[in-house]
Amino acid sequence: MKLNTLTPAEGSTKNSKRIGRGQGSGRGGTSTRGHNGAKSRSGYSRKEGFEGGQMPLQRRVPKFGFTNPNRVEYKGINLDSIQALVDKTKGKMTKIDNQVLVENGLAGKNDLIKILGRGELNAKVDMTAHKFSATAAAAIEKAGGTVTTL
Repeated sequence: MKLNTLTPAEGSTKNSKRIGRGQGSGRGGTSTRGHNGAKSRSGYSRKEGFEGGQMPLQRRVPKFGFTNPNRVEYKGINLDSIQALVDKTKGKMTKIDNQVLVENGLAGKNDLIKILGRGELNAKVDMTAHKFSATAAAAIEKAGGTVTTL
């Protein structure tokens, strides 16, 4: 082993280019930033959606319509999903409420839940939710279950 053969361990150093260390390095002068402009200056950070002074897309596209800030969003869960949940537990699940739906991944913990009428329900289930569609409530009661609105 000789001093001129020593090298760092594999992967221990980066092969970084020393930028802005004089003309002899080949990367002096503008230090790979080009001439003038915002990107050549220190402290530059591009704003989200900035298009170089051109009118941004967000401002070019026409706006229309109305978004009601008081709108109440419900997470819709259909009867076929509830039947699948009952089938998965082999009929042991007779009371289904928000917590059960959250634990089984059908809703988020802060969701308002509305039971919808798609599919069929064969099991007798006591359902508790924020809202029910008329067809879903009728199907649950027809199967012998109860409907409780929060």
